Amino acid sequence: MDLNTRPPKAEPGTSDPFANSQVVGQSILAIVGGMEVVQARALRILAEFGISPLKADVWYPMTALLNSFRLIFEKIGPSTVRAIGRKIPENAHFPSDMDSLEKGLRSIDVAYHMNHRGPDPIGGYHYEQSDRRSARMVCDNPYPCDLDLGLIEAICDRFRPKDALWVRIEHDPKTCRRRGDSSCTYNIAW
Repeated sequence: MDLNTRPPKAEPGTSDPFANSQVVGQSILAIVGGMEVVQARALRILAEFGISPLKADVWYPMTALLNSFRLIFEKIGPSTVRAIGRKIPENAHFPSDMDSLEKGLRSIDVAYHMNHRGPDPIGGYHYEQSDRRSARMVCDNPYPCDLDLGLIEAICDRFRPKDALWVRIEHDPKTCRRRGDSSCTYNIAW
């Protein structure tokens, strides 16, 4: 299954793995914020899947959001999905104690669980320190690769260590949800 174009969707006769999972409206507003020039289009797509009116403190079905992402990816493209990911830290609920690259990257999983609720497996973002100047982020959530890449880029830009000229993020080709794997891995070095 290609998760970048087809988020998990129940086939006839099977159960939806996210039927009991929800996303808080504030997180969805972050998505709309990331679409800048096409926000009206984003709101129409969300409404098409029952996310309307959109309110920050209301919980919405995760399946509706995933189906909206599928349509956004198909109609608007992967670069918009990546831009959405870059905007999420500006608008979604995040822990307040982020003051380093490691804390920022670890906070992605905490923020994900602050903005989503429901039974496991809902997935997440799993930070693993490799050595002093590198780490890995394993993403086993149902969102598109491009969204995760944009989100990780935003955190790395915001918390780049003062002694680092850059932070390099590479999608590990060995594992990818786009190919049907259960996760994507991003190698991060600074």
